[in-house]
Amino acid sequence: MERSLFGYIIRYSKRDQLLIVPLVVASMVLYFLSLDLPKTIINEPIQGRRFPDPESTVSFLGIALRLPEFIGGDWRLFDGFVLERMPYLFALTLAFLLLIVANGLLKYQINTMKGWMGERMLRRLRYALFDHILRFPLARFRRVKSAELATMIKDEVEPLGGFVGEALITPLFLGGQALTALLFILYQHVYLGMIALGMVAVQAVIIPKMRRRLLTLAKQRQLTARQLAGRIAEVSDGIVEIHAHDTSNHERADIAARLGRMFRIRFEFYQRKFMIKFVNNFLSQLTPFLFYSVGGYLVIVGKLDIGALVAVIAAYKDLPTPVKELIDWDQQRLDVQIKYTQVMEQFMVENLAPRTLHEVIDRPLLPQHGKICASNLSLVDESGSKVVDGVSFEVGLDAHVAIVGRPDSGRSELAQLLARLVPPSSGTVSMGDIDITRAPEAVTGRAIAYVGPSSYLFPLSVRENLLYALKHRPVREAVYEGEELREREFQLREAARTGGTSLDIGADWTDYESAGVADADALENRVLESLRIVEMEEPMFERGLRSAIAPDRSTELRELLLGAREAMRERLATLHMEDWVERFDPARYNRNATLAENLLFGAPVGKAFDIENLAQNPYVAQVLEETGLTGDLLAVGHQLAGTMVELFSDLPPGHEFFDQFSFIRHEDLPNVKAILARVTEFGLTRIDPADRSQLLALPFKLISARHRLGLIDEALEGRVLEARRYFATRLPGTLRHAVEFFDPTRYTSAASLQDNILFGKIVSGQADAAQRVGGLIRQVLDELGLRPLVVKIGLDYQVGVGGARLPVADRQKIALARAILKRPAVLILDQALGVLDPASQSVVSARLAEHRKGAGIVWVVQRVDAAEQAQHVLVLERGRLVEQGTFDELRKRNGALNRLLKEG
Repeated sequence: MERSLFGYIIRYSKRDQLLIVPLVVASMVLYFLSLDLPKTIINEPIQGRRFPDPESTVSFLGIALRLPEFIGGDWRLFDGFVLERMPYLFALTLAFLLLIVANGLLKYQINTMKGWMGERMLRRLRYALFDHILRFPLARFRRVKSAELATMIKDEVEPLGGFVGEALITPLFLGGQALTALLFILYQHVYLGMIALGMVAVQAVIIPKMRRRLLTLAKQRQLTARQLAGRIAEVSDGIVEIHAHDTSNHERADIAARLGRMFRIRFEFYQRKFMIKFVNNFLSQLTPFLFYSVGGYLVIVGKLDIGALVAVIAAYKDLPTPVKELIDWDQQRLDVQIKYTQVMEQFMVENLAPRTLHEVIDRPLLPQHGKICASNLSLVDESGSKVVDGVSFEVGLDAHVAIVGRPDSGRSELAQLLARLVPPSSGTVSMGDIDITRAPEAVTGRAIAYVGPSSYLFPLSVRENLLYALKHRPVREAVYEGEELREREFQLREAARTGGTSLDIGADWTDYESAGVADADALENRVLESLRIVEMEEPMFERGLRSAIAPDRSTELRELLLGAREAMRERLATLHMEDWVERFDPARYNRNATLAENLLFGAPVGKAFDIENLAQNPYVAQVLEETGLTGDLLAVGHQLAGTMVELFSDLPPGHEFFDQFSFIRHEDLPNVKAILARVTEFGLTRIDPADRSQLLALPFKLISARHRLGLIDEALEGRVLEARRYFATRLPGTLRHAVEFFDPTRYTSAASLQDNILFGKIVSGQADAAQRVGGLIRQVLDELGLRPLVVKIGLDYQVGVGGARLPVADRQKIALARAILKRPAVLILDQALGVLDPASQSVVSARLAEHRKGAGIVWVVQRVDAAEQAQHVLVLERGRLVEQGTFDELRKRNGALNRLLKEG
């Protein structure tokens, strides 16, 4: 990374800049010719200077070399075409048109090449900045917000890419254009040339001075925008605290104040900008006034011909634009230089990891045997305090080690040093014969697994998060053909030109060897084993039951699940529990399903018939109107809204009733009250379409057996069945893909596994029906050997941003499973079980200890008594290792460990 913007531009785009220079020079030649040719057209064929009589002719496009007399004088290479006056006029005007076209094509090519160059440099810069983020020390992320980093790479460097193509070529092109016009004007008449030169000089001096304040304002605008992005990210991250402490209005006031400051800056910026534009336009228009007055005088007194004056005015018409654009370019240069400098200040940091640490290594040498040796290990934090001070110890690579101490003892920092997440200020750590402090990440990322107290999950599926630990390098190249192959070759060429990586994200990056398996099927079994160790198999099984399988899944899988459906029906019949599940029947209304499910008699595919959109769907509206259901459902919606307002008005947000009757959210109650008031005033038939749509949407969520509100009687059920038949028989072809109808002989891909296996709904009102029927589903699936299959389907569950769709404990368990899946030589757990309940902590820690027999574990424990299961204990106080040994040995010494035990 260059600290100077122009240094960066010249370093990486010099070759491309030089390729454009000949085109710029050629365009200047054509531009000069296009300025001179109108004078020739006016003076010669129009005014007849070369045609003294009607029969006169002239040579057009004659070519001659002007040589000195002593070597023979002029030498004519081509006599040209002999033309009369009228053909000569048309020949010159056609030549003028050709010059315009050629110059336009040259400009097109120049601009295209500038665009390519700018986009390549922008791509290079963004990639380089992202590469720097991956090489930042961890401490850097505590001082800079993630939103600010994203804003800098996405938005703040965007103008830099546009400027790169303009950096050298634009001043050359515009300067050449302006200089050509000035020289042409001077060539025609020195006085007019001096006028034009003087006005250009005035613009070049006054305008930049007026723009100095704009630079300061532009810098302030950029900083305030970046800070606003960071503040919004803080609010998003801390939204729970904001609502918990009722500080939302404080945050509104803070954002309003920031927007106010931004408004003042931007308002002043635009005021000054348009004042400068006014002055610049005035100076540009002043010159033609002088040309018409001075030039007209010179024509009248015979010191300038009319063709020359017209050519001068035409030339000057093109002069203000390049001069103005040159001034704009200078403004842009200063503005972009400020942006570049500010971005570089954020990314040029000390202790940046060298590139060699991140190099791709196919099969790095990993520690297999030996010891973990820490020698005089120290870490100094940003304040200059030693958080780890001269720690030295030696344990077996396969030992289970516990690190204990108070929260400020440096226990977590020591774990991060052992994981090589932070480099030591002094000292070394070795595992086997490998110095971990200097080893590349290809070694540490495979040999060591670290799980901290709060782990991060990427917004992917559970499976993809688990396999993330195995994606060290492309293992199997992707096969491309046809258009995909050409696109891949293009991307490789561009990556080479822009300093990017040639690694293919489309390749298979999953390293089966790291997981100790040979293929994808064996890896799935290893994943299931990892989930069992951390007590995540059952939660994934439950999510699998609630999930739908993708339509592209194999027919064999569907047949297996249809077999489970039949087995479940037989099991319920054998236990005389058929009435615990109300099966889907095309001739009956299912009172344990929503009204929407009864109307569709199927599962929606996509959003067209989603329950939230059903009231606005034109086809559903047609069905309801044709079957006479619109008025009935509108009346039910009105009654339902009134009941909900009556029940919920005095309840606090989050009350269990809001979950049981999930028709209206607490924040929607005021709006529903307003709708009810308008219904009272105007009647149901005269309310506006928006209110009508909201009332009509409520009954679709109604479940008769569960909600027990008595709003759906047998007569209404019959009309819904009639609407069901109308819906299915007249469904347009364009909508047939939007719903998958229930069929006892077919698997419904859009419905959940549980709904498919039951082919119905669990009856509400039966005591423990959900638990008992759920237990039967598990029995049936276990007997059929389908439990692993359901767990694998559950692995497709999307965890959300940062894993927010999962409970905290489940997020931590997935991180643990991810760590053990790659079979590290040493597993480092930094208070990783702290968010689990005590029972789960005991079970998971015991399973991990059993699973890791013969392989190393380093535990940073919160409860000192948990260290008893370790083979070796390290006791830290204020960054120093004060005791080490077995748990029993340390207890007998009555030293630091005993003091920690007494403190609890």
